Amino acid sequence: MESLREVYDGCYRRLVGQLYGLCGSLSEAEDAVQEAFVRAIEKPQRFAHVDNPEAWLRMVALNVARSRFRRNTTFHRIISRTGPPPDSVPGLTPDHVALVDALRRLPWDQREAITLHHIVDLSVREIAAQLGIPEGTVKARLTRGRARLAPLIRTFAEEEVDHV
Repeated sequence: MESLREVYDGCYRRLVGQLYGLCGSLSEAEDAVQEAFVRAIEKPQRFAHVDNPEAWLRMVALNVARSRFRRNTTFHRIISRTGPPPDSVPGLTPDHVALVDALRRLPWDQREAITLHHIVDLSVREIAAQLGIPEGTVKARLTRGRARLAPLIRTFAEEEVDHV
């Protein structure tokens, strides 16, 4: 039996190409194939006994894509009954988009703390409880995250002034 890494190297691109034809979206195809590999990683004993790993991964990816398609179809059917969506999405101002772009540049733990505190508006105590970490760790992540975020936000603010 090949290692999962060998299977990945040997068939990931091929599987994405196959799913792309089905999904019509490269990102959806990549997500479905990645999910199939995640499921293989989660159940290594089961995957080790599969006769044709690529066929198993393809079937899992197809099932993932099919499930997502059904959910999207149901969502769009419900939305079509309630009328067209509003022209703008509340909260997605240019400032919000710039903030999200800046947040993406932070390490996950700092991004998580900043988002929960400043966007979700949770207290340090609530964040600590939700993440299962000490309050001091939350405070440290907030401090480090703010320090790394400040120059990025300043750059965005300066860009906005230049465009006005």
